[in-house]
Amino acid sequence: MKGESRVEAIVYATNTGSAAQYAEMLAKETGLAAYSLDEARGKVPADSEVIYLGWVMAGTVKGYAAAAKRYIVRAVCAVGMAQPGAQGKILRERNKPESVPLFQLQGNFDVKKLHGMYRLMMEVMVKTAGKALASKSGRTAEEDDMLDMMTNGGERVRVENLHAVLAWYRGR
Repeated sequence: MKGESRVEAIVYATNTGSAAQYAEMLAKETGLAAYSLDEARGKVPADSEVIYLGWVMAGTVKGYAAAAKRYIVRAVCAVGMAQPGAQGKILRERNKPESVPLFQLQGNFDVKKLHGMYRLMMEVMVKTAGKALASKSGRTAEEDDMLDMMTNGGERVRVENLHAVLAWYRGR
């Protein structure tokens, strides 16, 4: 790696497993260790430089604020239903990772894998937003993909989705 900073670990928060899958893939590609946010508290010293991956809910990267308080976050990977680029502005506004790269990764979706209030919230969202999207004429390819995920679930975690993150990591 170029530059003075040295990323020491990958830290993540996951709800249905997509962020964990990406963290493990990223660990394999970089040689860094990957830890859930809870595991990291006991294994990664405070103020260590990390890459943070978190699942997206209502424009918030879950666990990012806690990770940013404890670690020096060098890059953020937001894992959600939307295709990359769809939420960049709102993710920056709501999470405030001003000076670090923000990567969007499309994850998997299965409402049955969600827990507690998140499951209830997404069931309502799938019914309301899904119905509105289904009846919309002239949908974009991104909207078709979102509708497909809402109605049929979807497996979107792929190692090739990490290309931009890996290019950033290797080019620092």
